[in-house]
Amino acid sequence: MIDPAKPRNDAVGDAERTCSPALLEMIGITKCYPAVVANDGIDLQVRPGEIHAILGENGAGKSTLMKLIFGVATPDGGEIRWKGQPVSMENPATARSLGIGMVFQHFSLFETVSITENISLTVPGTLQDLSGRIRRMSEEFGLPINPDALVHNLSVGERQRVEIIRCLLQEPELLILDEPTSVLPLPYVRQLFATLRRLAERGIAILYISHKLEEIREICHRATILRQGRVRGTVDPARTSASELARMMIGREIPHARHKRASRSGRVHLRVADLSYNDPDPHSVDLKQISFEVRAGEVFGIAGVSGNGQFALARLLSGEETLPAEESGRIVLFDKPIGSMGAEDRRARGLAFVPEERIGRGAVPDLSLSQNVLLTGHRKGMVRRGFIRRRQRDRFAERCIDEMDVRCAGHRAPATSLSGGNLQKFIVGRELLLEPTTFVVSQPTWGIDVGAAALVRQRLVDLRDAGNAIVVISEELEELFEISDRMAVMYEGRMSVPVATTSVRPEQVGQMMIGHFDAAAPRQTA
Repeated sequence: MIDPAKPRNDAVGDAERTCSPALLEMIGITKCYPAVVANDGIDLQVRPGEIHAILGENGAGKSTLMKLIFGVATPDGGEIRWKGQPVSMENPATARSLGIGMVFQHFSLFETVSITENISLTVPGTLQDLSGRIRRMSEEFGLPINPDALVHNLSVGERQRVEIIRCLLQEPELLILDEPTSVLPLPYVRQLFATLRRLAERGIAILYISHKLEEIREICHRATILRQGRVRGTVDPARTSASELARMMIGREIPHARHKRASRSGRVHLRVADLSYNDPDPHSVDLKQISFEVRAGEVFGIAGVSGNGQFALARLLSGEETLPAEESGRIVLFDKPIGSMGAEDRRARGLAFVPEERIGRGAVPDLSLSQNVLLTGHRKGMVRRGFIRRRQRDRFAERCIDEMDVRCAGHRAPATSLSGGNLQKFIVGRELLLEPTTFVVSQPTWGIDVGAAALVRQRLVDLRDAGNAIVVISEELEELFEISDRMAVMYEGRMSVPVATTSVRPEQVGQMMIGHFDAAAPRQTA
């Protein structure tokens, strides 16, 4: 697990950073949107060689502040200085020309072309030269990707690796990372941290946004905490406990999901039997004889390093990808073969699904929240005789906003106006309000703050305690150990034998994630 006591750098390095002039300075930065003041008089200094965390709950103004630095948005007030000189960040090209690179939480990749072709849009060089550089950098930094793979076939974790490598190839002086480890497993987090330390030792400054407090305590030299668009303080995270950081961020202690022990006597809701699937993309992983079942009153967790078949499995479970009619029985819902059914028919039988991609699959960015609830909730009295019942639709959206504490300008707000974490809460809440009997959710707390993550996890547990079956696909081991009753691990398209969560240790699961399925063999359960 993350070791907050691990030394970040030597005392001499800390002293040099403290005395060095600021690389980036923000003075009185303000940014307003129609319904909210996102940044309110922000002061911030970042020095060369410093890994500086920006902490805050969803909607605190972190991402907006980073967009102002990178030229995606323009401040309404205040001044930005780069190496002591006032600058105007007119657009991302201006920021990149100064030496600023950014990896966004929501990725900016073209779906239909290869990784190399995407990177070539911002990094000079021939495609052949770039392909070789990408391979070398991915190996050096422990972020494996295939330069020839098409983006639309990549999982969220793989897309994140592409964004990080693209940014590093630009050789920035200031690197902005927005939730860089949100879908990275622990071994890759360790490799990423080693990379960030090497970059800091070379004098590169890093602005690091994350909700994982122990990571902040391990890797960052300073942390600036935002709440409701204002700076609440700047601290040394290594000398500040996680609970203290959480109180500064959200004003209360970190809550944890509470649930009783699951019973294995419930009815089987979902059964997958010897499911194999040949992915049409030659660079993707094929599924090989996947088998598991999920009963009423149970959370079944699926762990694994991104890119090992979880993406394809989720699409097959949701109905976004279907099986031939003769193989429909490979996926069974309440004793009914559904493998050849589409997503709409499966939803009609009580299955709800949350995809790992919020934008594009979970929500349409330009539609309002009220319009987005229609995508999956139209059966809940929102449509009659082909006409939309706007009052019922809006009430459903407002209920979702209230119950999930979604910070937004109301049900008419477009999905794209929400922070990533708030949009995630809205999507999860929308599906929960459909009252599914079987719920499949991928990366449920990706990129959301500790308080919001606890809320989502508790809602999943509450749904389980009401007698429903839940499948959670997650790369957050701590999350799976907190809420799942049984878990399995996927590696290169295969799934381990499910084990009781209480009978396995994180270290064993880590071994299973690199293919050592026998790591938990003495304690396997059916």
